[in-house]
Amino acid sequence: MAKRSVIAFISFWLIVAAAGCANVERKGGEAGIPAAQPIQAAKAIPVISQSYASPQMAPGKNWKVYLKASDADGDMETIAGTVHQPGVGTYPVSLTRIGEKYRKEFSGYVYLVIPSFSDLDNVGIDVTIQVRDRAGQFSQPVKLPLSIGMLAKEEPPPPGAFQENDLGPIMVELRTVGGREDRDFFRLRR
Repeated sequence: MAKRSVIAFISFWLIVAAAGCANVERKGGEAGIPAAQPIQAAKAIPVISQSYASPQMAPGKNWKVYLKASDADGDMETIAGTVHQPGVGTYPVSLTRIGEKYRKEFSGYVYLVIPSFSDLDNVGIDVTIQVRDRAGQFSQPVKLPLSIGMLAKEEPPPPGAFQENDLGPIMVELRTVGGREDRDFFRLRR
C-alpha cells in the first residue's frame, strides 16, 4: 500500500512538471514567444586605478588612504570601507558619499581616525576599500594593512601620484580588547 502511495505521489509531480514545461505564453489570444526586451547597454564598473596608505601610523593621528578612481558612466556614488581588527572582528561597513564633482573621476583620500589610546600600541588592522556606483556595481576591492605603534613613522604617498582632496572619513571607531576605554565604559555604567 505504501509503495502505491509513493508511486502516485511521484506520478502526480511528474505530470505537474510536464504540464509546466508545456505552458506557452499567450499574447492577444495567440500562442507565441515572449516579447523581446530592449537591450540595455552594459553599465561601466568603477575602477580604482591606484591606491596608497602608509603601512604604519602612531595613535592619535588620521590615517589617509589615497585613491585614484574613475567610472566611464560618471555615476560613482560611495566609497565603502571595511575595517578588520584581529581580536575585535570586522566593523560595520562605512559608506562615504562621493561629491558631485568627483562622480566621473577623483584623486584624493579618505581617512580613518586612529584614537590616542596607549592600548592601541602594536595593533594591526586591515582596511578594504571599494567604490560603488548608482547601479549598485562595486569596483575591485583594495586591501590595505596598517600597523599602529607608538614609535611608528608615517610614510607619505609617492610625490605627484595623488591630489590632496579630502573625500571624507571612514566612519569606524577603533576599539581595543580589554583596553582603557572598555574599563572607563564599565566604570561609568556603575
